[in-house]
Amino acid sequence: MQCQTVLPGAECTFWSKTGCGFIGNSCQTIVEACEGCERIVEGTIGKVCSVAPGPQQKWLNPEGLCNFATHRKIEVKGSDAKTNPLKASKKASAKKK
Repeated sequence: MQCQTVLPGAECTFWSKTGCGFIGNSCQTIVEACEGCERIVEGTIGKVCSVAPGPQQKWLNPEGLCNFATHRKIEVKGSDAKTNPLKASKKASAKKK
């Protein structure tokens, strides 16, 4: 259904026949960590996230990063060791037996 309060006309999964079903009956404004994200839109209560109605909760995960953030990325640390393709294929065929 479409939001009728904070983002009028925008599709919202929390909007029902009885109104907004999110905590506090409304989306919440963004937190400082959200600044610079492409998903920020201007609502009737100020800047809000277009995909997460409670942005402060999204930043509480163990990595300390919102999974919707477009302005910050997790650095993936891979091993620098090179794999010999011949040995890798032999290991793979040995596991099949």
